[in-house]
Amino acid sequence: MGVFEELQERGLIAQTTDEKEIRELINSGKAVFYIGFDPTADSLHVGHFMALSLMKRLQMAGNKPIALIGGGTAMIGDPSGKTDMRKMMTQETIQHNCECFKKQMSRFIDFSDGKAMMVNNADWLLQLNYVELLREVGACFSVNRMLTAECYKQRMERGLSFLEFNYMIMQSYDFLSLYKRFGCNLQFGGDDQWSNMLGGTELIRRKLGKDSYAMTINLLLNSEGKKMGKTEKGAVWLDAEKTSPFEFFQYWRNVADSDVIKCLKMLTFVSMEQIKELEKLEGSELNKAKELLAFELTKLVHGEEEANKALEGARALFSSKSDTNNMPSSELDATTFTDDKIGLIELLSATKLVPSKAEARRLIQQGGISVDDEKITDVKAEISKDSFAKGYVIIKKGKKVFHKAILK
Repeated sequence: MGVFEELQERGLIAQTTDEKEIRELINSGKAVFYIGFDPTADSLHVGHFMALSLMKRLQMAGNKPIALIGGGTAMIGDPSGKTDMRKMMTQETIQHNCECFKKQMSRFIDFSDGKAMMVNNADWLLQLNYVELLREVGACFSVNRMLTAECYKQRMERGLSFLEFNYMIMQSYDFLSLYKRFGCNLQFGGDDQWSNMLGGTELIRRKLGKDSYAMTINLLLNSEGKKMGKTEKGAVWLDAEKTSPFEFFQYWRNVADSDVIKCLKMLTFVSMEQIKELEKLEGSELNKAKELLAFELTKLVHGEEEANKALEGARALFSSKSDTNNMPSSELDATTFTDDKIGLIELLSATKLVPSKAEARRLIQQGGISVDDEKITDVKAEISKDSFAKGYVIIKKGKKVFHKAILK
């Protein structure tokens, strides 16, 4: 089985410009392909996971990845999948975010000895002459055709700025530039990028008379049709400072039963033979698949040592063991206590287990909070310093979130 057939079996492929040519390119290891990443934050998140895994998978088959950091396009903002205009960023912020991306991508992609490249489209986009761009590139695009693109339709109702309207031209110009500079012949992206990607293949054909190809991968959606990678705290980040390895592990350990096999297929490097065996599991037995999913993805992002720590910590929570070393924790200063007591609401806020005191009250009233295995439903409850005799207390939120509050 070639890598293209494996991508099909794993349910990754959405649309292709030319299936036969793309199959031949990537199965023979002759693809020089790129995937774009907009540096809109200082960390990659779960939404980027599919692209990173895909790049790793294709590189393992002998193909050459180009990670394109959108330092130039981030100055404009991509309207795809958005109902509101993105906030424009400064060059300093963009550069900082790009540097953070490089470190995280190296976990997935081997950049040594020219096996892969990382480039920034600011290198050519910020040098463009506007009149020259209009003459050389603008003439190749039909406004009528552009307005039929789904990414623009979504924004037309709320108001599409001319700034955003140019995004398709910029992304198409990226593909042309990468083709001319590095022989890049294939672009991958999310299914919501299809129109922009087609613009690039058409621009290459019209300007150079050459063939290039595009393929989209399915978005990572849960069984309810919503994008995965969000929690009460917000995005699930690949940066350990933003989302700890334990929290990252727990996110995947707690996916819905209906989503675990799909995630194993699309995101991990677990063999399809093993996944097919796991697919036969039902009920509580599915926890084996969830644990494997969480371990494999945590290992990819944070390394095997951190994955083992997270696994041990998660197992300890559901066993008779008292090992809490790898549990998410926060430290409390004695000054947060009044008369040697701290209100439960204040404790939840101090540990950042809740986004607001109103949410803390709701959880307490609904029986969603326990301290050292004792459920508390009184919003006025206080926790005494004596409860910290062992140095900490264990807070349980709902059925699956555990946190160690340590008294310094």
